[in-house]
Amino acid sequence: MLEAQGLGIWYGDKRIVDDVSIAVGSNEVVTLIGPNGSGKSTIFKALSGRLAPRTGTVRLEGADLTSWSARRRARAIGLLNQKNTAPEDMTVRELVGYGRHPHRRWYERSTADDGEAVDWAIAHTELGALADRPVAQLSGGEAQRAWLAMVLAQRPRVLLLDEPTTYLDIAHQHEVLEVVTSLNRTLGISVLMVLHDLNQAATFSDRIVALSGGRVVADGGPTAVLTPDLIRDVYGMEAEVQAHPATGHPRIHLVRRQWTIAANVPSPEENRC
Repeated sequence: MLEAQGLGIWYGDKRIVDDVSIAVGSNEVVTLIGPNGSGKSTIFKALSGRLAPRTGTVRLEGADLTSWSARRRARAIGLLNQKNTAPEDMTVRELVGYGRHPHRRWYERSTADDGEAVDWAIAHTELGALADRPVAQLSGGEAQRAWLAMVLAQRPRVLLLDEPTTYLDIAHQHEVLEVVTSLNRTLGISVLMVLHDLNQAATFSDRIVALSGGRVVADGGPTAVLTPDLIRDVYGMEAEVQAHPATGHPRIHLVRRQWTIAANVPSPEENRC
């Protein structure tokens, strides 16, 4: 469905992404993991067409992404960024309606098809009871579902979700990820997302791609990728990994680092003396 081959991306003279190849198949949920600065968000920009790589290609449904117009690309790829804001008086329904912009020209009025798509997106994100409420009055999880509904109203074939659980508490994180996987399973939408929580990645992903230093260091199922060795190499952390007794998914427990403060280091007050 969406494929990057040999991506090389520079910011000025600094290479951020080096020879990265990633594929997202039809009906598949793929998660990118890796420490800050490993190139995850930069890769997302290239995959969505917002950033042209210096080397390599991005293909959508087998065609080079550069051959797609911006409007056609926006119909096929739905992108949800880490942080989103809406005017305080904008309702959920109005926000979701913005997802229909790629389907009409700026001077064209909304059609019955647009209305049906908005209702469909609201229903699939379970926001019917909140459709006329201002987005500013929603909880974090509800607001994130509203933004997800806006992207869904585009009727995309691929969802790119850049850290969709950022700023959410644990319950709302799982709420959003359950909605995402439900969209994948019931509607066949391919999903590529960035997550920092390794246990969530293990639970909600068909495949995990691990990045370090702008390169892919592992690509495979959660059990194959999320090993103590990889976690040590990529994050510099020791971890215990066990199979969940009910699901078989890897369950990661990070081992606490032991920090020691030298007893002979003078305090700030002593230094001032």
